[in-house]
Amino acid sequence: MAKVHGLMDIGRRGMVLSQTALNTTSHNIANRSTEGYSRQRVELATNPAIDEGRYRIGTGARLAGINRVNNPWLEKQIEQEGSNFSYLESKANALSSMENVLNEQNVEGINGAISKFFNSFRELANNPESAVPRTQVRESAQALISTLQSAKRQIDSAAQGVYKNVENKIGEVNAMAKEIANLNEKILNIEITEGQANDERDRRDLLLKKLSETMNISYAEDPKTGMINVMAGNTASLVAGTTATSLRTDMSENEGQRIIYDLTGGTPFDVTEQFKGGAVGASLSVAGPDGIISQLGQSIDELAYNIANEVNRAHIEGFDRYNQQGQTFFDIPQDGTFSVDKMSLNKEILKDVGLIAAASKPNSPGDNNVAHVIQNLQFRSILGDGQYSFDNFYNSKVGEIGLMTQRNQSALESQKNTLDQLKNTRETISGVNLDEEAAKMIEFQKSYEASARMIRVADELFDTVLNLKRL
Repeated sequence: MAKVHGLMDIGRRGMVLSQTALNTTSHNIANRSTEGYSRQRVELATNPAIDEGRYRIGTGARLAGINRVNNPWLEKQIEQEGSNFSYLESKANALSSMENVLNEQNVEGINGAISKFFNSFRELANNPESAVPRTQVRESAQALISTLQSAKRQIDSAAQGVYKNVENKIGEVNAMAKEIANLNEKILNIEITEGQANDERDRRDLLLKKLSETMNISYAEDPKTGMINVMAGNTASLVAGTTATSLRTDMSENEGQRIIYDLTGGTPFDVTEQFKGGAVGASLSVAGPDGIISQLGQSIDELAYNIANEVNRAHIEGFDRYNQQGQTFFDIPQDGTFSVDKMSLNKEILKDVGLIAAASKPNSPGDNNVAHVIQNLQFRSILGDGQYSFDNFYNSKVGEIGLMTQRNQSALESQKNTLDQLKNTRETISGVNLDEEAAKMIEFQKSYEASARMIRVADELFDTVLNLKRL
């Protein structure tokens, strides 16, 4: 090798190495905007030298590997903080939909409907002999029922939207799990022959980040095979080597949406309570049986029931325009199955407003005692074990949602800043700098040209040696 043909071999190897480095640089530039890509670097090593008498003669360079520039600890941090951010973001979206339901500024909401309803009884108390205020009472009562039912429908719709989002997320999880299992197989096949599965590992790392954003997961890599096993929650084995297992959603009448793990060859079991993080964890926390959406729906039902029940209790003690004992003002079920969608105005009162009671005694045209009692119900502390009036109860729920939204938004902004800082740090380590790659391209181009020149020199030396033979 320390002969003339050795120079040609070194030059040839140098050209191959420079071409490999140029290809890698081109690959980096092409993937500048690829999500999750880690720039790659050609690692060169000195080729083994040869002994030439008392000396060791170098034989050029060799390719030691093409490695990705990646910090696994930083990637793990990004994954964890991304999961926290996704949790807060999903919760913020759900709370925002609740704020829209309770919006009292842009539209006349529940507060306005309650006030109009009790104000109509004040008008009736001022003029108990007239049919006009009774008509206003009927219309305001129907408007109150409609407003309460509309709010409940919007809450139910928001819950269905959250459920649908969870269902879509679970579908995405299953698709990502299958892709991770396929990547495990590819990485095994590549690295078993001492190759470097850089692009496949980048893609798998990205999928793990997206999985952690969706739900809380744990995983471990087998150091021998390079394959990763992924656990969803605490017990659901999502990926085991080259095999992926699916999750699915189901609806329970009493418990809401559930997540089911279909164990291969075994009995499906409920793993819902294991998911506390990521977008799925946030959705389950706000839409579950104890979540803010369910609580708000129950509060609307509680408010509607107490208004109907207290008004009925006062109304049946009075007398109508026909000097008859008052009927129940609202029709509500008495079997404990009340919900606001079952609330309605008494059908007889709906037909004849004269049946609305205002007097406390029969044959008393100017008597307005019952109308006064009903109008004063608005400010009586009836709800919450005597802590809240109807207005205060509703306002407390609006304030609770507002405060929760504010706190969540503050946490979301802080978490976003943390995540952005980590991503910027990753970009400085693993991201592609076009100026740097352009400089490397020129460097490798010059190296390629120098190696080619070396081959040309070696060729000229061969010609000189051959010409000596001809002499």
